[in-house]
Amino acid sequence: MRAVLTWRDKVEQCVYDLAFKPDGTQLIVAAGNRLLVYDTSDGTLLQPLKGHKDTVYCVAYAKDGKRFASGSADKSVIIWTSKLEGILKYTHNDSIQCVSYNPITHQLASCSSSDIGLWSPEQKSVSKHKSSSKITCCSWTNDGQYLALGMFNGVVSIRNKNGEEKVKIERPGGSLSPIWSISWNPSREERNDILAVADWGQKLSFYQLSGKQIGKDHSLNFDPCCISYFTKGEYILLGGSDKQVSLFTKDGVRLGAVGEQTSWVWTCKVKPDSNYVVVGCQDGTISFYQLIFSTVHGLYKDRYAYRDSMTDVIVQHLITEQKVRIKCKELVKKIAIYKNRLAIQLPEKILIYELYSEDSLDMRYRVKEKIARKFECNLLVVCADHIILCQERRLQCLSFSGVKEREWQMESLIRYIKVIGGPPGREGLLVGLKNGQILKIFVDNLFAIVLLKQATAVRCLDMSASRNKLAVVDENDMCLVYDIHTKELLFQEPNANSVAWNTQCEDMLCFSGGGYLNIKASTFPVHQQKLQGFVVGYNGSKIFCLHVFSMSAVEVPQSAPMYQYLDRKMFREAYQIACLGVTDADWRELAMEALEGLEFETAKKKPRLFLLSSAPSPPSAPPCVCPVEGMAVSRAPPRSLGWTCGLSSVGPCPHSSSDAAAWEAPWAWSSLAHRESRKPAPLPTAPSGFC
Repeated sequence: MRAVLTWRDKVEQCVYDLAFKPDGTQLIVAAGNRLLVYDTSDGTLLQPLKGHKDTVYCVAYAKDGKRFASGSADKSVIIWTSKLEGILKYTHNDSIQCVSYNPITHQLASCSSSDIGLWSPEQKSVSKHKSSSKITCCSWTNDGQYLALGMFNGVVSIRNKNGEEKVKIERPGGSLSPIWSISWNPSREERNDILAVADWGQKLSFYQLSGKQIGKDHSLNFDPCCISYFTKGEYILLGGSDKQVSLFTKDGVRLGAVGEQTSWVWTCKVKPDSNYVVVGCQDGTISFYQLIFSTVHGLYKDRYAYRDSMTDVIVQHLITEQKVRIKCKELVKKIAIYKNRLAIQLPEKILIYELYSEDSLDMRYRVKEKIARKFECNLLVVCADHIILCQERRLQCLSFSGVKEREWQMESLIRYIKVIGGPPGREGLLVGLKNGQILKIFVDNLFAIVLLKQATAVRCLDMSASRNKLAVVDENDMCLVYDIHTKELLFQEPNANSVAWNTQCEDMLCFSGGGYLNIKASTFPVHQQKLQGFVVGYNGSKIFCLHVFSMSAVEVPQSAPMYQYLDRKMFREAYQIACLGVTDADWRELAMEALEGLEFETAKKKPRLFLLSSAPSPPSAPPCVCPVEGMAVSRAPPRSLGWTCGLSSVGPCPHSSSDAAAWEAPWAWSSLAHRESRKPAPLPTAPSGFC
């Protein structure tokens, strides 16, 4: 997470409170005895509003966007319309400390040092209720039934909308821990109403509507002055005497600082339905930030691990769609996954997980090792027995016990790194640098091998299945393909942000960019279709695509590249493409074209569908394949017909780790003669390495 300053303004008076118009277009600022109305898009001051005679302490906007209210040290509350016109004014006996609109009925609660007032447009007068202590803050529940009041004596009073007290919460420390800010979680997905309480005992705590505390107190080490939830309730902003705004999870785990200031932060608010936040300070500074949440993730074959809610890691099986959540209860900084290993970097340690078993469908992880050290790194990679840390130009290889075994110093900044397989403890790494250099490094060898060097910086890399070709995406969004052995540039294509080779076909790759998916076979023109996101894997007819935080498998017909080969009379290559998955009509067209071209060997071939020895997965080492002969079919025949491995007639399938060779496929079946000679076997759970 990083904060980008969008705009900033400075006024002469202290900024005590802020409020967004519900549509997010305007910001109301309480500064001195005036209200300042800003355009949130660029920070333009639209209009100052005068009406109060003393310092304005608080401001709040109604959920329907029709009115907003301000409270001042002059003991008055002014109701304003969205057209910035004052329409009503009423007073209390003391200065107004806070105001809040009911999200359902739009009833206004105004609180002073000695009482609480409740007003609604339907009422002619304001109903007031006495308070035993100075009220410093207030907040309505999502359903508008209850109002929580934070008091200077360390008490939280929860009242119904008629002002009657229903629950009383006493914080440890009493008057030595004044409640300075409270807020109900706005999420409607939570089972219970959850109240966040920040007090000057320097604690953050959470309570249910019943008054029962949730978890333990969280130490802050500063006096909190303001608290604000994000619209969906997943994060909390907290600012105060530490002169900065900090981001917390909804459970109270600190994630980092949003922006450091030069004076106390009295108010901070989140722009509705966005990642923009605004900060108001003692010295009159108003800062508007955009929070950018980066994607922290890792991918290996059919397993995709990604960060969720900043403190959890979810591992997703891309084929079975199974997911498992690992709760870390700390900020997850980096994730790396390789075979049965999963590495998670936290602020003060790195956790190494392993699968419980070697079953390809197993989703149970357990902690294998823990490296209790703080590391600074840009990229993290895990291997069978090592972790690789990348920091600027330096690569470090550490054992799982935390011992540094090897270090490489590069000529330029490292922009991309990928494990390309190898024996345990001797894996190879593909490294791309900012100066355009591409290297291969083995974790057991101190010397890096330069594969090639280009003129532009590397953004993304992938190597073909046979390790003969290298695809590079550079900083100019150009996809360049090289022959690794001759260093020759074979071709280049524009508008690329990521690239992946097909794991089943040496001459096919895909790249994404500009809202399109581009598929290229050999040196033929690119075939395009609309697709949002980044390509991260290409397996047969499936393309794995990452869009924002969601990974999905997209089925892409292979007809277009097949016809490109047919136009050149390259029948054998067209047949190989067809094996990845085309329609009945495409198979017939291939047979007729081959027959007319006198390519009888191809014309008389039966359609062969190549099935992976495990479920289809994103690119890595070349997969083991087993050809299955059958009739020309579409991709959706009756599921009642099983298929049988073409090699099973001469014994167990050599590609299977089990004797169970028969397995149902939703898009292939064996020939009629074969089915008559052998009945389909029962359909169990897929064995590891099935054909």
